[in-house]
Amino acid sequence: MSEPAYDFGVVCEARADRDTACVLADRVLMDAIDWLDEELLDTQRRWRGLTPSEPFLRWASVREEAKKAGLKGLFGHFGNKPAEPDALVARRALLLFVDSDTKPQAVMLVRDSDADDRRRIGLEQARGDKPWPFEVVIGVAEPKRECWVLTGFKAKAHEEEAFHDLAQRLSFHPIRDAHRLTASEHGAKNDAKRALEELTSGNLERERECLRETPLENLRQRGERVGLTQFLSEISERLVPVMDGSRRSGK
Repeated sequence: MSEPAYDFGVVCEARADRDTACVLADRVLMDAIDWLDEELLDTQRRWRGLTPSEPFLRWASVREEAKKAGLKGLFGHFGNKPAEPDALVARRALLLFVDSDTKPQAVMLVRDSDADDRRRIGLEQARGDKPWPFEVVIGVAEPKRECWVLTGFKAKAHEEEAFHDLAQRLSFHPIRDAHRLTASEHGAKNDAKRALEELTSGNLERERECLRETPLENLRQRGERVGLTQFLSEISERLVPVMDGSRRSGK
């Protein structure tokens, strides 16, 4: 089998983050580029880690990978400003892709904000640090990935009772106000993971339905306060031009 024409690197924390971001990115790409074929998509593009055989690069592994690679210039300011959260680790990750045997045409940095607005600023600092030889796409789920999935949730008949129970327990709308699910402790009252599990009964295929079947325009409209609207715009503005040939990667 021939190699895909486009290689896109992914940096994230877990497989679920990778799958969520890549499903959404694929939808934007297919919506914008006529020649993409869903059945042939895996032969047209590849989401990968530092090597094509790895599904993603884990944030927690970046420091050790940079150490093994002997990378230099990992510290210091960004312009005349100190590094915000995630800026240094994102710089390391991008340098690792620069140093990889087969460079991707783009790298996607996907992160939960964990209710810290400075994380997005840190990723933007890393992106603006130098003219990278690939496009850099940023996706920050605010506060967590599960909020992106909730944005695409519409209760089916057998889920309506669980939805109303959840809304009553939270005292706010768990879809429209998903940005308020800010608990850092799993299982807490306003924990995004708990809310999603209650609505989908922990069914991963139901999660995928929320991402794959909800119209993109609905996701854009509902996703403003959870970072999803911004991520979909990043894909449209930065990744689509790389793949349809209207912009060279890294330009």
